[in-house]
Amino acid sequence: LSRLALKLQDLPVRLLSRLQSLERWDLSGNRLQELPKNLELPALRYLDLSDNQMEDVTTLESLSSLEELKMEDNLYITVSDNYKLMVLLPNLRIYNGKDVSTTANHLRYVYSENLRARIIAVWEKSFHLPDPITAEKMSTLETNFVSAARQQVKFGPSSVTDFTKWRVEIMAKEYLCSLTEPKEEPESRESTDTKQNCGVSAPTKRKQTASVMDTSIRLTPHKKLRTDLPASSVEDSPRKSSLRLKPQTLTQTSTVRMSPRKTGQPPSTPTTGQMRAETPGRGSKVRQTKEDGAQIKQKEDVSKKDSKATELQRDADMLPTIKSCTKTQPVHLKPLHVLQCHSKQDSSEDFSTQLWACAFQPLPESAGAGGGSRLVATCGGDSLCVIDCETGMVMKKYKVPGEVFFSLAWSTVMMSRGGGASAQHCSILAAGGKRGLVKLIHPRNNVAYGEFRASRKSLSVLRFNHHQGNFLFTGSYDNKIVMWDIGGVDSQYNFKVVQLLMLEISATPLHICLHPTSLSSHLLAACENGLHCYNTQLGNNNNTTKSRSKEMEITFPIYKKEDKEHDYHTIDGLSFLTDDIVASKNYMHGSIYLWSWSRTKAQRPDKKSRSVCAVVLAELQWANTEIPYLALNTCPGRAYVVCGDDEGRLWTYHVTNLQKNSFQTGKPILPTEV
Repeated sequence: LSRLALKLQDLPVRLLSRLQSLERWDLSGNRLQELPKNLELPALRYLDLSDNQMEDVTTLESLSSLEELKMEDNLYITVSDNYKLMVLLPNLRIYNGKDVSTTANHLRYVYSENLRARIIAVWEKSFHLPDPITAEKMSTLETNFVSAARQQVKFGPSSVTDFTKWRVEIMAKEYLCSLTEPKEEPESRESTDTKQNCGVSAPTKRKQTASVMDTSIRLTPHKKLRTDLPASSVEDSPRKSSLRLKPQTLTQTSTVRMSPRKTGQPPSTPTTGQMRAETPGRGSKVRQTKEDGAQIKQKEDVSKKDSKATELQRDADMLPTIKSCTKTQPVHLKPLHVLQCHSKQDSSEDFSTQLWACAFQPLPESAGAGGGSRLVATCGGDSLCVIDCETGMVMKKYKVPGEVFFSLAWSTVMMSRGGGASAQHCSILAAGGKRGLVKLIHPRNNVAYGEFRASRKSLSVLRFNHHQGNFLFTGSYDNKIVMWDIGGVDSQYNFKVVQLLMLEISATPLHICLHPTSLSSHLLAACENGLHCYNTQLGNNNNTTKSRSKEMEITFPIYKKEDKEHDYHTIDGLSFLTDDIVASKNYMHGSIYLWSWSRTKAQRPDKKSRSVCAVVLAELQWANTEIPYLALNTCPGRAYVVCGDDEGRLWTYHVTNLQKNSFQTGKPILPTEV
């Protein structure tokens, strides 16, 4: 019955249930969103539902004899749906052409036993049977208990939260039933409870050693805890002149272009002269950060300086720059997982592959406020990984042989569903690097759905416009920033890319910043020769040209101290801390500037001056190092700045308010914690 455009109403249950000897059924290429409930086909062993529009997999529950199932090309089937099928169909062995027996057994036994223990703990902590037992009281108790269990039982990665809540609800009802029914042989009682009360066949209880379930089907790299990491070789620190990275022609296998902000990742130790071509800055001294997976050396005993400077007294002269965070407590970081997931061929001995970028998947309604989910994407070498931060599991891994990923960015675009259905939001990843290609990926559906050439040179940075999710900025080593409209996608992942704008830059762009909340068209580009501001307004009569030059350059006080040996113009860190305060880092400076965006702009009332000095509010003391490109980031919701160094340390600053003259005092603010 394939390719007949069949819908649910075209499958009569009574008629089909008479096919008691049917063993194979091909329903591929139709328009089914679910199967009829209570369909009884006791001999059915093989079912092909590929290329449909399936959404509700629980309707397959009655086909308990199924051993092989095909569900490919069903756009809305998630990892949670895959897991539900493995629990609902106790005999399922082959799924989409792969043997899933091991994963299915984990779900049916180990995972379920972990959930069961947590459910019982919820019951014993807060619930008990009513006395006397009445139908009404039991109904209320069931509602409350199931609701509490769904909320309190947390287990497994966030990508299967839907499956976990669904399974917890079923098992909570089973457990409550078991407390009120006559005691039977445990095994027979459990199996009958499942069918009679919950309609889901759960396998009998099996004794297992307490092990953590590997809930990610696609977990390719193995998580390893290494306490004996050897220090990687450290070459001489590059001088500013040698830090201009040029694309290199390394033969590294890569799988999905990620974006190392700077230059290609060198497998061998380059000389100082080669540094610009090979080491994207922090490549030279990646000592404790272990390029393999950006493993943070756990120096918990490093001095924790509760600096008074970040808790400055508030008086009439203070500038309350971070209004909502004045009462928040400083953040204290604690190592949770150590992963090595970008190594060549997953080798634990590879410490040459560098990790270039990471980005948390934004929540749908985070509105640019720095909100993020548990999923973080990382790129380095030839691969991109999507990691669940709570469990430490690599949920997805993409490889592009020959690529070296330098940068990546998340965004949300619209996906049209066809058939008159409303479009839905679709969270995507864009990644790019050595080849100059942008790879577009839909992680939830495991689809790398397209690519386009953004430059003939390597890409150094990617950034989406968070107000217009389909607008993507790419920076490249040919000294250009290009603005693209990547549009949305349809159900077949067709898409169209249009170049909207090109910004002319005099050096390689390292970071791109847009205002976090306003619809301002200004773009800040941190480059190897300074910080430049551009107008990206579209459709303006005065700005119809597709090619633009910079509107102004923002200079910094440290420039006055330059000499033949010291050039501080490279801006290798840039991020908004609030709607107005920007944190930036000048290579070789040893400090981080906090400066006012609005007051800096206001110094240029006539729009004629091409250069303005940043209105610096404070200077944060940082490491003295000649290693460039060490990551600087901010958490606006917590008034929080963090920056790594070349020794594997994280410098954190909790900045709640700033005095007007705090910079003029000449005393840098000490870190809250290192």
